[in-house]
Amino acid sequence: MENNMAVPGQAPKSPRPADVMDNQTYDMMLDDFDDTPQAAVPNNLGMLMDVNMQLTVELGRAKMSVKQVLELQQGAVLELDRIAGDAVDIYVNDHLIGRGDVVVVDDKFGVRITELIIPKPGD
Repeated sequence: MENNMAVPGQAPKSPRPADVMDNQTYDMMLDDFDDTPQAAVPNNLGMLMDVNMQLTVELGRAKMSVKQVLELQQGAVLELDRIAGDAVDIYVNDHLIGRGDVVVVDDKFGVRITELIIPKPGD
């Protein structure tokens, strides 16, 4: 066994980690881990409330050649890849976050959110 006594003028020797583990026990309180998402909002989230983000609602898409784009005129109708009445995609900063239905509110278009998409970790 090592002598762990302090010698005057020298720093005391610290015990080896194995000695500490052999001679001491630790009581630990561990929280239960649960896979359910937490609804609590961190207190420091308020500092992000004024950050601007780009919200985009996509009604549909169309592929066109340069020639077709140059031939477009006022009043032209573009055929999109969606059927009338399909849900529109809602993007925040180019990330799909949900889907919804187009509505008219006081002569303006709006979107009623019908589905929120929770991103998978790493997306």
